Amino acid sequence: MSLFQLILVAIIQGITEFLPISSSGHLILLPSLTGLADQGQAIDVAVHVGTLGAVVLYFWSDVKQAIIGLPRALTGRTDTPQARLALCLIVATIPTVIAGLILHVTGLSTALRSVAVIGWTMLGFGLVLYWADQKGKQTKDARDWGLRDAAVMGLWQVLALIPGTSRSGITITGARQLGYTREDGARIAMLMSIPTIIASGVLLSVDVARQADAQLAKDGAIAAVFAFVSALLALSLMMRLLRSVSFTPYVIYRVILGIVLLVIAYS
Repeated sequence: MSLFQLILVAIIQGITEFLPISSSGHLILLPSLTGLADQGQAIDVAVHVGTLGAVVLYFWSDVKQAIIGLPRALTGRTDTPQARLALCLIVATIPTVIAGLILHVTGLSTALRSVAVIGWTMLGFGLVLYWADQKGKQTKDARDWGLRDAAVMGLWQVLALIPGTSRSGITITGARQLGYTREDGARIAMLMSIPTIIASGVLLSVDVARQADAQLAKDGAIAAVFAFVSALLALSLMMRLLRSVSFTPYVIYRVILGIVLLVIAYS
């Protein structure tokens, strides 16, 4: 893979991972629409590591609290805010891990990687995000996040396994539908991404380990660095904008891209 394509893939992944516009959809579309070779699973793992580093750094204070509470959460105790946060993250991740394994084993995850599917999900779930953002109340903040809401948002997150849906977009949709403020809904959605990215990275790494070599490791390191920087910048910008701007700009982008992709798919 050329250095240009490597950097391009990393930047696209970094920018789109946390914005509600679907990173997987854009990465699938890149070779489909440009004729470039597919970047492969090794680079997928590398850019996920980069974006993981960005979200952990940005939300380090929350991540640290979850780590502190993890030992108590694993025993089922939620008598501290730290343990409650850790357990909520576990509960929110379980549905996606189970569904992801099923799709991976059955091969359905590959079957869904088409321009038509991405077009419909980009358009449809973009409109669902708009509905939830406009109609959802803003009566809850991150301190109100409990096991019930974690389970509900975890089920919303399962839909992100369909390319073009957007993991951040669909979990933010769930948060807004539950009444969380835009900023705190996005904050919870970003924290939910951490165990999900780790789980998907581990799953992909099983296959990648068989084909690892020195050049692939070098390419992966470059991709991870560029994904980290672009993800951190995109995440910082989005969280700042949410103090004064709704999710409508992202919805407009999704609708336009979805329509263009459907025209391409059915022409």
